[in-house]
Formats: sequence, structure tokens, C-alpha cells
Amino acid sequence: MNDLLQQLMIKATELTRNGQLQEATQAIQRALRGGASEVFGVSDPATPPPAARASMPSGEALVLDGLTRVIDPPPEIVEQTQPDSQSGGVVEEKVDPHSVEVDSPHEERWIDGSFTHQGRTLAYKLYLPPGATGTVAPRPMVLMLHGCTQGAADFAAGTQMNALARDLGVVVLYPEQTQHANAQKCWNWFKPQHQQRGRGEPAVLAALAQSITAEHHVDAARVFVAGLSAGGAMADIVGRCYPDVFAAVGVHSGLPSGSATDVMTALSAMRSGGASTPTGVASSAVPPTIVFHGDADATVHVSNGAAIIESARLTTGQATGRMPSARTAEGHSGKGQRYTRTVYADEAGRSTAEYWQLHNAGHAWSGGSSRGSYTNPAGADASAEMLRFFLAHPLRA
Repeated sequence: MNDLLQQLMIKATELTRNGQLQEATQAIQRALRGGASEVFGVSDPATPPPAARASMPSGEALVLDGLTRVIDPPPEIVEQTQPDSQSGGVVEEKVDPHSVEVDSPHEERWIDGSFTHQGRTLAYKLYLPPGATGTVAPRPMVLMLHGCTQGAADFAAGTQMNALARDLGVVVLYPEQTQHANAQKCWNWFKPQHQQRGRGEPAVLAALAQSITAEHHVDAARVFVAGLSAGGAMADIVGRCYPDVFAAVGVHSGLPSGSATDVMTALSAMRSGGASTPTGVASSAVPPTIVFHGDADATVHVSNGAAIIESARLTTGQATGRMPSARTAEGHSGKGQRYTRTVYADEAGRSTAEYWQLHNAGHAWSGGSSRGSYTNPAGADASAEMLRFFLAHPLRA
């Protein structure tokens, strides 16, 4: 993504965005370990389970060449095409029979699909944990938005969200931006037409989430959105545009909604921070939000993370008549990466926002796997902490 910033700079020159937290974290860590196993559900944490392996390119197939990424396609695809009446879109799903049991709804599945809505078509990958269909209770779902130059498989491998979701029974959906929409596969967070409800990328992402919710037995009260960098900026926009669809938002190394309206203002926001001025969004509509940002991020300035949290805090305070109280704690990951965590809670003690400032960390997913791009394996586990935060914040009636 540093490459993206450099290219944008060149282009710009040419042309002149709770409560008992320690206990909650320990509880989810115990759940993820499954007793004797480590966080990936296996005795050797360096070896992910089948779900995580399915999210990775085959062999050594992930190749970086400048801004070109090559990922081997899955073999022998089985196609299923159907209209989606709820979202008004069309869904096409493709299942890799070599990595899953297609006939059994109780096996975990890693699905390729595409979705069309309002003339826009997105490819996606969908992770279904064991038992995610059939007669079991509806499952939570996280919509994961990758960063620039990334793709769905790369992002899944880097965040290891599938491995964590498997043990918690969470569905994970990875839409993929097209190069037609953006040459670097960035979500277009800096364009006004993609910052409003009912238009552009927010509309198709929300419709896709609703379509998967209806089709794959997802709990509509527990649908969440998270993203990295440009994906984090879009996650903040989507959450504000559709607080009736997304119960909570996770932003990693992103920018606040409305912080840019074109390439020039995007560059300025990335360099020095941008104020949040949401476009076409109700001022009181801010889902609970968790933010991670490295204070050594040379691509997206750390002040952007603070701006997202400040906007959420102020909007919540205006809606409730009382500013959330703050509680701050220092800590470090198992590998020594320091962080400062600040939690904002309402009058009842329920967290409304959470900010992790990652000390001496750059532009990378904290606690991620080196199997994916833009990850910091030494950091606090952002994927696990996001899931903890999300599962504590279902939609209220």
C-alpha cells in the first residue's frame, strides 16, 4: 500500500480519509484455544486448520510483482446461479469440491461467488464454518473488506479470520474490488458517490451482505463489517450508511467517513489526517466501532484512527445527551508489541467504541499471518479482538 501512496503522489503532482475487557479477552482466548489447542484449534499454531489452509493460495502461488498479484484459481468449479429476491441482485456461487464436502451442510465450506446489484458485479469468497447451514441456529457474519492491491484469498490468509471464525461458528464474507472500478483494487472511499446510502459501493456491499444473510442462515442481528486501509475507510462508511444492517464496525489503519472527496483530499487525509464529515448519513447513525491503528504508520497517519473514534464518541454523545466515559489501559502482545487501549462506555457501562493505538507499528494487520500481505505477526491479535467486540454488540431492536 506504500506503493499506492507513491503512485497517488505522482498522479497528484500531474493533476495539481466495555466494561470488563480483560475478562472478556481471556474468555474468548479460552474459547479459541478449545482447551488444550492453541488459537488456530491445533496443537501447532504455525499450522492452520483446513479452513485457514483453504483461504490460502495453493503451494507458493502468491506472487508479488510490483502491483501485480497472481493467485492460482481453484480447479473444477461447480456453479450455482440464482436470483436473490431480498437484495434485488443475482448470486452466482462456485464451490471447490477438492477442499470441501459439497453434499454435507455440516462441513466447513470455502465458496467462490459473484453478486450483481444496481449494475455492479462483485466477486467474493465465503467461509461457512461447520454446521453453518441446515437446522442449527443462525450464525453471526463478518463482512471483510481488503486493502489496496489485495484480494479476498490474500486477506483471508493474512488476517486468519477463518481460523478464528471456525471455532466460534462465524460466517466470513470477503468481497473483492474489481480493477475496472479501481486500478489498484482499492475501495473508492474518497469519492462522494461511494459515501452515501443507496449508491455505489456501500449499496452493493450492503445488498451482498443481506443476500448472504438470507441464503446461508445468518443472524440478521449479528452482521458486522471490518476492513484494512481503504477497506477500513469503506467499512466506516458502510457502517454509517447502513446501521440497520451492520451491528458493529471494525477499522484497521483506515480513515474516517467523509474525510476526502477526491484524490487530492485523500492524499492530504492520508498524510496528516482528515476530519469526519459523513455525506448522506444520519448524524445519529454510528454503530459500535473498534479501531486499530499503528502510530508509526507511514501510509495512513495515525490521527485518522483517532478521528474515527472521536466522531463515534461525539455522535453517540449527541444522540444520548451524555458523552461516553473513557477508560485507558497499557498492554503488550505475547511477542512484546506495545499498545494503548481506550474503551468508551455509555451510562449503563456498555462499550460504544474501542481504540487500540499500536505503538511502533506500521501499516499492517496486527497479529496477522505472514502468509498474507500487509500483516504484523508480532502485534496484538486484531482479528480475535474484533470478534470479541462484535459478538458483544448485536443490533438492538
